[in-house]
Order: sequence, then structure tokens, then C-alpha cells
Amino acid sequence: MLSYIHRIIRSHVPIIKMKAQLLQVPHGFDYSFSIRKDMMPNINNKRHYHEEIELISFHQGRGKQFIGDHVKDFEPGDIVLVGANLTHYWKYDDDSFDSIDPALPCSTVAHFFEHFMGKHFMQLHETRPLKLLLEKAKKGILIKREQGVEVAGLIEQTYKAKGLSRITTLLQCLSMIARIESGEALSRVDVNADLYKEDNERINTIYSFSSRNFHRKIQLEEISALVNLEPNSFCRYFKSKTGKTYSNFLSETRISYACKLLADNRKNIKQICFESGFNNFSCFHKNFKQITGKTPQNYKKNL
Repeated sequence: MLSYIHRIIRSHVPIIKMKAQLLQVPHGFDYSFSIRKDMMPNINNKRHYHEEIELISFHQGRGKQFIGDHVKDFEPGDIVLVGANLTHYWKYDDDSFDSIDPALPCSTVAHFFEHFMGKHFMQLHETRPLKLLLEKAKKGILIKREQGVEVAGLIEQTYKAKGLSRITTLLQCLSMIARIESGEALSRVDVNADLYKEDNERINTIYSFSSRNFHRKIQLEEISALVNLEPNSFCRYFKSKTGKTYSNFLSETRISYACKLLADNRKNIKQICFESGFNNFSCFHKNFKQITGKTPQNYKKNL
């Protein structure tokens, strides 16, 4: 379970020495980008990076944001655009927890790739302002509440939108940000994606293989050989890059698939157990409750 970090991170903490983790951002099947509401503060409170561009709108709570080599306070109403592979995270202050309503989201977060509309789209004359915006986002862009009210409204519309409107409202949102001249650049340096290229390719190979084979037993020797590592080296490498063991990651992948099958409501729980890659029901039950906080039966009942 996620735990709150009950202390304020001071601005002189040597964040550059903290090892950034590659975060694999979940995407819905056949969607051009993902957008979600984060109900808990500090949900991603470790220094990380990812290939997707991140757009985040804060609704409640305050604390410190760490983006590249930048450290600054954040507060409700702030909107931040974080470029691909730029290290970042947010820490909520202790004294802000009392004011946070657990029934309301702390933030709305969208993730998208630069070419989510296709590579040719960003080469058009009409989209030049968007291309320049995403170049600027490589150092991070902050928009304060005073200039970001309309942007926040468009982000909310994007979250609620269905079908083609999801894409058009996101484009409107980015277009509006591009027109805001007061947007503040954050990090003094941007991050070259090549810096993480080898890690990205290796981790993505692991993720891709696991997503295709999680329904069967994956031997540690098999997955480690896939990325040219010895089993012990593989375990250390994966934990250092993702913050979790490969076994835990595989369990999360299997339980995520089980949740999808439960939502489809076409198979019984024992069938779902074995189709998700578990060899026995007690192991499935234990992992399911540990990861989701509910038993498979309660999860299905709540659905």
C-alpha cells in the first residue's frame, strides 16, 4: 500500500544524486493517450522519467516539485507540462494533508507521446506552435493559476470527453498553453532522450515480453537472457530501474489482466485465476487482495 511521507522535502536536498526510475505509463487499449484522476497525494513520489509527455493540473494540496534540476513550491491551480524523459516528481507537505478531501482528486494527469497524432502531423505548418511548445517542455513548463484557469477547464473537458472529442480538446489545451507567453521554464537543462535510450529499450523489451507471456510461468533465466544479463544482475537491474522486483511486477501484470476479465464478467473466478497465469487459487487470491485491497469476489461484486 502507498504510504504518505510525513515530512517536508527541503529545497537543498541533493536530488541530482537520486537515481531516477523509468516509469511505465499504462495506456488504454487503442487510445491515443491516457488521462486519469489521482485521488491520493504522493502517488508517484520517487524521482522518475518516462517516454511520454506529462500534463498535470493540481486541484488540492501543496508541496515541492522536483523537475530536472529545478525545485519549487507547487499549489492548487498550478499546471505543469513535463517533456519526455525529463526526471520529475512531487512531494506534498505534511501540513497540507489535513486540508485534502479524500473524496476529491488531488490532480488530473494526462500522458501522451509527441507523435500521438502521427509524425507527419507535427511537421505541418499549422502545428508549428505545438512543436515549439513540446521542444520548450523538455525543460518543463509551469503555468500558475492566474493564467491557467482556462487551461484547467480544457483539461477537465478532455478527461470527460469521449471519442474524437478527447483528441480535439487535448489539442485545444496544448494550443492554449502555447499561446501563454508567461509560461515559466523550470529546469536549467533539458534531458537528451539518448541518455536513457539503452535503459528504455531494455526495460521495454522486458515489459513487452512479459505482457505477451504472463499467462505462463516465466523462468528468471529466460527473461534475464533476453536482455543479456545474468539472473542476479537482472534482478538488481530491474529493481533499480522500476523500484520493484520482477516477481512483483509480474504479479501486478497478471492481476491487472484478471481485473479486466472480471469486468468482462464472462468467466468464473477460478477460470480467471488460471488464465491470468497463476498456478493455484490461494496464490491468486493472496496476490489479488494484496494489490487491489479487495478479494476477487468483492472486486467483482463492486463492479
